[in-house]
Amino acid sequence: MSKITPFLWFNDQAEEAINFYTSIFKNSKIINMNRHGDKVFSGVFELEGQLFHALNGGPMYKFNPAISLFVNCDNQSEVDLLWEQLIADGGAPGRCGWCTDKFGLSWQIIPKALGQLMGDKDPNKAQRVMQAMMGMNKIDVAGLEKAYSGE
Repeated sequence: MSKITPFLWFNDQAEEAINFYTSIFKNSKIINMNRHGDKVFSGVFELEGQLFHALNGGPMYKFNPAISLFVNCDNQSEVDLLWEQLIADGGAPGRCGWCTDKFGLSWQIIPKALGQLMGDKDPNKAQRVMQAMMGMNKIDVAGLEKAYSGE
């Protein structure tokens, strides 16, 4: 168990958010839901081995892009699937692999290839990849590879 766990404050959508997130990620589960009457007060869930706490704390605080959840994707298919699911029903695409879900939480949906290509020892290749990424919303691995090779 991790010593540090993200704690997500929702107005009154914690149960909906927990169900949404656990429906998107393959390796996920709801650990518990604490109810106050018929309403969820808080819950604990796991996504890809990472625990999260969620709270229905009221409208005082809102998510903003100053913090985001970084998802390290294996391939373009995973990027495409997660991106589309996270922006569905009121979410929004952002720049450079960032998006916001319908609850206002920011995500970075990033293929492993981005770090590999940007980490090349050839600064020209790495710079071309960076420039290509800066022009993207959802990250396109083929576009990164094209920039890397100088096409």
